[in-house]
Amino acid sequence: MLPDLSIELTARLRGAFQNAGYDADGVVDLLGPQAHAALGRGEPEAARRATADAGELGTLVRLFLLGDAEEPAAVRKALDGLDLDQAVDAQVLVRDGDHVRAGLDIRPYGDDEGSWWVIADLDSEQRGGPVPADHVLGVGHASISLARATSRRPVETLLDLGTGCGVQALHASRHAKKITATDLSDRALRLAQGTFRINEIDVELRQGEWFAPLRNRRFDQVVCNPPFVVGPPRVDYVYRDSGLGGDDASALVVRQLPSFLNEGGVGQLLASWLHRRGEDWADRVSGWLPRNVDAWFVQRDVADPTLYVGTWLRDAGVDPRSDEGRAKASAWLDWFAENDVEGIGFGFVTLRRTDAAHPEVVCEDLRHAYDDPLGPESAAWLDRVEWLRTHDNDALLATRFTVPESVLLEEVSAPTEDGWESVVRRLHRTDGPGWQHELDETAARLLAGFRGALPLEDLITLLAYANDVSAEDLAAAALPVVRELVRHGMVVPA
Repeated sequence: MLPDLSIELTARLRGAFQNAGYDADGVVDLLGPQAHAALGRGEPEAARRATADAGELGTLVRLFLLGDAEEPAAVRKALDGLDLDQAVDAQVLVRDGDHVRAGLDIRPYGDDEGSWWVIADLDSEQRGGPVPADHVLGVGHASISLARATSRRPVETLLDLGTGCGVQALHASRHAKKITATDLSDRALRLAQGTFRINEIDVELRQGEWFAPLRNRRFDQVVCNPPFVVGPPRVDYVYRDSGLGGDDASALVVRQLPSFLNEGGVGQLLASWLHRRGEDWADRVSGWLPRNVDAWFVQRDVADPTLYVGTWLRDAGVDPRSDEGRAKASAWLDWFAENDVEGIGFGFVTLRRTDAAHPEVVCEDLRHAYDDPLGPESAAWLDRVEWLRTHDNDALLATRFTVPESVLLEEVSAPTEDGWESVVRRLHRTDGPGWQHELDETAARLLAGFRGALPLEDLITLLAYANDVSAEDLAAAALPVVRELVRHGMVVPA
């Protein structure tokens, strides 16, 4: 039986939540930073104490965030007199003896501009056991990561492929005029519809597998958090398993997504890929691409197969030590061994449909820690790629460059008989993804002249004269370095 989250019910819930202050800021203010952080770690007692005398807001926090059983009278008051039988019929609440509990996970979720509510299924901890096959995941690390990695430039049309509980569409409502969301799961679409209704956001919903409900349609932007878990071709849980073997789900989306983009349109997704013995992961993922697509693959992590299997078993509430867990782990690890899998890569993919004769395809490791969201960087990366495409070497030589204030030159020196000798020169961008490039002494001296006063050609000529080398040879060596630094935003046109 599917939840019945009607317009009337979601409007009542919205009003009750607003009156109680049950939003992202209200919950943080009530709990305080320490109790809120403890709750995020799965330690609820401090939060429970903080809600003891907090009236309706305290009741809602205990009900929906802590999973406590509450007195019906207190819940009715917190929900502004909502009929509890109606809420139970809609699966928002469940009866627990003389008390009621949350039947769905309904929690505030916000960004810098405000707060929403997200409706999803209870997770394995809230349920006290494994989740069912049609489980609809709430806001998790993967969905937050994708939201942070997505460009937010204004667009007319946006597709959220595989919307789940609707998180990506909520974020898209900040910058897209028309949003379409799809999912294969009846339950996911029903909960996503509830999420959109309670937030008063207009989203077109379509049901079907992958791109099937979208024939002959194109969008300015597509975002996708697909069921990217890799392994044997099976479906234990629809939110993570595609039924395709290995990394075929990620490959399918990368192959098909560009045909649903308008010219210049951008697609962004989470993806996983296999690291197989004797195979370069960059060759593997770039082989998925159709023609006429700029692509940026960013690898954020590579997991050991054993760790990978244990993590996903626990995520679904399956104890790896149980008979079920051991059987699933064994089959999974056997599949990895049979397919020469040494690791599982995970990261972000940015695609742009282009009519350029030579599309740009870059695969990069970005496994170090950084704080800034990747979304603005992905948009800027596409801008820089386009700029480089329209500037041949002659145009590059005629350009005046500067080095942004966020870029620093770090030097490591070793002691010698005559003092200190520089052994490493590293250009470090301190914002965005924190790119780093090692430079030789000549390149460092060239960049010292990037102050916007002289074009690159003149700087190369002066440096060649000072070092008694050929300006032509120096230009041939410098141009690829400058292009790479432009691509990473470490030098910019003046």
